[in-house]
Amino acid sequence: MTRVKRGNVARARRKKILKLAKGFRGAQSKQFRTANQRVMQALRNGYRDRKKRKRDFRRLWIARINAASRQHGTSYSRLIGNMKKANIEINRKMLAQMAIVDPATFGKVVEMANRAGA
Repeated sequence: MTRVKRGNVARARRKKILKLAKGFRGAQSKQFRTANQRVMQALRNGYRDRKKRKRDFRRLWIARINAASRQHGTSYSRLIGNMKKANIEINRKMLAQMAIVDPATFGKVVEMANRAGA
């Protein structure tokens, strides 16, 4: 079998990995083998955490809405149920932002939802 010289292809591949590893500490950004391991791990973590970020933010919004709705004498689940009955279609992100930035308006939304639920 003839010998295959991979000069340009191998160098390009290694350069690509080392470029992705830029900013990693120590050998993890200088040596190809360790850099390759760290880059693969980083890419796996990134893929996983892009999905996780959506869950985390939804949990945060729900916690904020729950805290704000309890100040108005109702729970999160009752508020969301009453909002569905009242056909108030505000997503959780906007509700959470409203609860923090404009509590008076959030109170009005809770009041309207409670009227429809009662």
